[in-house]
Amino acid sequence: MIAFCGMVCTGCPAFLATKNDDDHARKKTVELWKKQFDVDIKPKDINCKGGCLSDGEDTFGHSKVCEIRKCGREKGLENCAHCDEYACETLGNFFKKAPQAMAVLDEIRGGL
Repeated sequence: MIAFCGMVCTGCPAFLATKNDDDHARKKTVELWKKQFDVDIKPKDINCKGGCLSDGEDTFGHSKVCEIRKCGREKGLENCAHCDEYACETLGNFFKKAPQAMAVLDEIRGGL
């Protein structure tokens, strides 16, 4: 599973903490993301079974307000690598915090 932004969902700490029902991993994810993304989240918010590509209760809380996800869904994209406007300013700003996501999307684009 590749998120719209290029994050690999199956390697995401929120996805893994949920899959393993691991509260310690949820706390560590909060600490990591506060530093990496400057977000204010709580361990109880770290629950995700389907990544941002899913709908409903299994969707990680931030995904519900993520501008990258919103745009990708509106355009009916598999992920942002398939967008004619790749890489937009919003995505470029995200890549500054998550360069590994850019590498994933660049690889997908190379295969299109």
